[in-house]
Amino acid sequence: MFLAGLILSAAPIAISNAADKPTLAFVVNGASDFWKAAEAGVKKAQAELPDYQLELKYPEQASVAIQQRLMEDLVSAGVKGIMVSAVDPKTQTEGLNKIGSQTALFTTDSDAPQTNRVAYIGSSNIDAGLQAAEIAKKAMPDGGKCIGFVGLLGADNAKERIQGMKDGLKGTKIELIDVRGDDIDQTRAKKNVEDALVASPDVTCMVGFYSYNTPRIYEALRDAGKLGQITVVGFDDDPITLGGVKEGTVAATVVQQPFEWAYQGMKLMAAYLKGDKSGVPSNGLIIIPTVIIGKDDVDKYAANLKAMAGK
Repeated sequence: MFLAGLILSAAPIAISNAADKPTLAFVVNGASDFWKAAEAGVKKAQAELPDYQLELKYPEQASVAIQQRLMEDLVSAGVKGIMVSAVDPKTQTEGLNKIGSQTALFTTDSDAPQTNRVAYIGSSNIDAGLQAAEIAKKAMPDGGKCIGFVGLLGADNAKERIQGMKDGLKGTKIELIDVRGDDIDQTRAKKNVEDALVASPDVTCMVGFYSYNTPRIYEALRDAGKLGQITVVGFDDDPITLGGVKEGTVAATVVQQPFEWAYQGMKLMAAYLKGDKSGVPSNGLIIIPTVIIGKDDVDKYAANLKAMAGK
């Protein structure tokens, strides 16, 4: 089955070469429904870039080595540009620089500013963390203790969101006392919440820093009969998260725009490869704003998501 998976994952690369068009690839950090919006963004960009072949690639698991091998395979197949959400930018510097020396390298979601990447397009994760703090302050005016849950503790997007939230909570009676990682393992993500409920019964707030963390918090609290008793601060727009916001069991959620990352990113790479570097700012950062979605915003936001996906 593993070998079959490798064959299948390699197939689109061979097809791209056969099509005799320059290929641009969007490489994510692990399997998650969060990236469905990026798939839609790639699809929209493809319609506007008929001279290119655009692909979105999932590594077999959220591993630095596996993601690096995937990118090297893409380079070997002749891919002209790669936009990547690095699993762990701090330990991937050498590997990312290798890719950047062979093809146009851009980053998204979690930046790697110490590498030779051309530009980063994505959220300001510090700002997203500050927005999470605003949600917590509004929901808990009397203070409380929070535990956070995240996929990759070493990734810049995780570190910056956590730091942003801590900065936003300074001077309040709310404290982020711990953050637990799960390496993008859904089972472990839920188990982390269950363990926290036992180990820290005085916790009054839980924060899901990655897209799937809030749904796992929701499920664990529901199963423990504590849904609605503990404040939940969400990130991103998983249907379970949006449902929780609408019913009031999730205080609000900070949403990113992976559709725009992919759509704008593919077009930026195509222009760059044609010699037009005007879209790359001097600081190499293109920030797509994050937005807080509360109970009154859910229906309009969900409708917009469907429209972007062409549904």
